[in-house]
Formats: sequence, structure tokens, C-alpha cells
Amino acid sequence: MLCRRSSVFAFLVAAALLVGGRHQAFAQSDGASADPPQAPPPISSPITPEHPGGLMGEPDFIAAAMSLVNDRFGDHVGRPKDGFYPELSNMITGSGWVSVGPGYRHYVADDRAFFDTSAALSWRLYKMGQVRFEMPRLANDHLTLGTQAMWQDNTQVNYFGIGPDAGNDDRSQYRMQTHDVVGYATARTGDSLSFTGKVGWLGHPKLMDPGGTFKRDVPTTRDAFPDDPAASVSVQPAFLHTEASAAVDTRDHRGHPTRGSLYRGALINYWDRTYDAFTFHTWEAEAAQYVPVADGRVVFAFHGWTVGGHTSGGNVIPFYMLPSIGGSRTLRGYHDFQFHDNNLLVAGAESRFAVWEHLDAALLIDAGNVAARFSDLNLDKTSYGAGLRLHNETTTLARLDVARGSQGWHVIFSTSEPFRLPRVRKTIAAVPFTP
Repeated sequence: MLCRRSSVFAFLVAAALLVGGRHQAFAQSDGASADPPQAPPPISSPITPEHPGGLMGEPDFIAAAMSLVNDRFGDHVGRPKDGFYPELSNMITGSGWVSVGPGYRHYVADDRAFFDTSAALSWRLYKMGQVRFEMPRLANDHLTLGTQAMWQDNTQVNYFGIGPDAGNDDRSQYRMQTHDVVGYATARTGDSLSFTGKVGWLGHPKLMDPGGTFKRDVPTTRDAFPDDPAASVSVQPAFLHTEASAAVDTRDHRGHPTRGSLYRGALINYWDRTYDAFTFHTWEAEAAQYVPVADGRVVFAFHGWTVGGHTSGGNVIPFYMLPSIGGSRTLRGYHDFQFHDNNLLVAGAESRFAVWEHLDAALLIDAGNVAARFSDLNLDKTSYGAGLRLHNETTTLARLDVARGSQGWHVIFSTSEPFRLPRVRKTIAAVPFTP
């Protein structure tokens, strides 16, 4: 028994330190739309509705592991420090379980602005490099201005074709390299209301056959879908893109919400500056609600998200920018990016039970679909399952979900809250389309 506890303790410490570092790195390198810093209370906070304990007493080895995480990373919560840091984020779904690289941040102008640069490599050889300059606390902390440039190499991206009937046998993969330069501004009128604007230039994406390590035995997207308009051109178009969004966010903690809500709307435009054949516009709306009961030991979480795409004059949306669902944040019983079309609708619900103070068990259900016309959307595709969440007071450190859809069971490991869309936190264009 002692040996087993020691092994579990060692695993939890290693996992918690790794994912703790991952979240710190994400906070270090994220853009202006990233959530404002929130300092967690000490690990020994009294058990109250704001700091509930679990339904059962927490084993000492779990509490000790979480204390190590807080001791290791607690000083870095809030404004990230000057100097070098590990870059463990900025990869899209499918890059593999681990990515790592160096990052460096330096404050200037009496700490009113900072310069940040980082690079990373994942175990499927996804790669990224970025540089950013930001002034985050202008106008008495009501305005953020910044600019960011990022290069990405995504080596094994799934594509199953267009429409809701895509199955396992339709799977293909492609590799895409992109470089994007963006300027952004976020205005905050209070604690919960914010407005964000972005304008950027997406250079010609490079569409290639899949590469990297641990490649799957599936056809290339160019071979499987040779008649797709974007797959058939030798040079992908360059895009001028803009985004305008507004959000009302009252969640207590963005990384591990237990109460509050999020309501968000966005209008995104892409103008094809090469062929004038792939210009399109999308709007999206998102809502999330977290309802605590039993003194916070049980939380009911609800999430909905919809995207509508619009084209005119014979233009089409490139397949790699089509709205898509499937995977760790939408339909968890299906492959990543399994369903693509001009429009999407997805809804999810979870009941989360605090088994221990830092470990929740969850029952989950997802429903959604894609369609060529917005009026044809429905919630016919469903998945259900259960999961575990390891967390501190403010952040989901690790998540394990097991979900079943119509095509079988899927196991998901992640290091973030399932109803927190990464696209909301990034400044660059979401290419290929990701939640």
C-alpha cells in the first residue's frame, strides 16, 4: 500500500508540475484577449461556499501534490515576471500531449509595456514561433493595445470532407504552415464588459502533405478531396482579416469556473487578396453558465456555441477555414475536426461533483451538428460520458474524459476547462479553424 501511494504521489506531482508549468507558459505568451490575472487563495483556505471541500476527505498525498504546485507556481500568478520561461502552449488540438520550447519576456516603459517572444516543438513535430509587443494597462486599466506576429507549422490536421455525414473512413490529413501579423485593442468598461477589435494580414498559407512523427495511415487531403476548390489551387490565397467582438464575463475563475456566466458575440471577416474567390464572413455567439449547489460541492455547467458562415458572388470558404466540430471541446465522442460545413451549432452540459477538494468527477453530454444552411442546424449528433478534473482554486490543471458517440468510445486528455474555447484567448487568426 505504501509503495502504491508513493507511486501515485510521484505521478500526481509530475503531472501537476507539468501542467502547472503549461498554464503558466500560456499566461506568459497569450494575447490581449487572454483572461485577466486572478490570484488563487492559499491551499489552506477555509472550507466555505467560496472554497468548498470535497464530498470526501482529501488524501494527504493529493493535498501534498497540490501544495507543491502552488509553491512552485503561486508566485507567478498575476503579472508574469521578466526573463526566460518555458513555452508549453500555443499549439492546436492534435499536436500531441507535450510541446516545449523557450520563451522570453521583458518589461519596458516603467512596466507599462512588454516585449515577448517564444518558440515550441511538439511530439508530432508541430512548431510555432511568435513575437509580441503589448501595452496592457492604458487609460487607467481600461484599454489594451498590442501587436503580434506568429508562424505555425501544423503537421497532421484532420479533414473528413464537408457535411454532417463524415465517417471514420473519410478521414484524411494535411499539413499547413501559416504566418500572421495582427494588431489588436481591447476596451474594458467595467469588471465584466469588454470590446475587442483586431486587424491582421494572413500570408499565403502553405498546404502540404502531412509530416511529423507518429503519422497515421490515412490518405492526404489533396488525394482524398482533389476537387475541393482550395485543395486544387497550387498557392493558397492571402487574407486581410478583421474581428470585432463583445463579451460579458462574470465567471469567478476563467480556468476553473464554479459560478457566473459568459456571453460573447463576434463578427469575423476574411478578404481574399489573391484570387477574390475565397472571401467570406462569419459571426459567432457563445454562452456559458455555471450553477453551484450544495455549498459549491456540485456545479452544473452549461455551454452553447454557434458559428454562421456567409459568402457571396461565387466565393467559397476554404476547407481549412470552414467551421468544424468534434474533439476535446465540442463533440467529445468524435475525432478532432470531424465535421465541417458553413455553419455549426453545439451545446454541452456537465454535472461536476467535488470528490476531493482538488479532484472533481463529471458526467457529460454534448450535442451538435454542422449544415450548409443555418436554418438546417440541429443537435442530432450526441456524445456522452464521464471524466475527472484535477484543479486548484482557479485553474483546471488536468482533465481526463471518456466519451461515446455513434462511432465508438474516445479518450481525451487535456489541460484546460472543456467549455473554454482557445480561439477566444488568441489574437491571431484561427487557421486552420479551431474551437
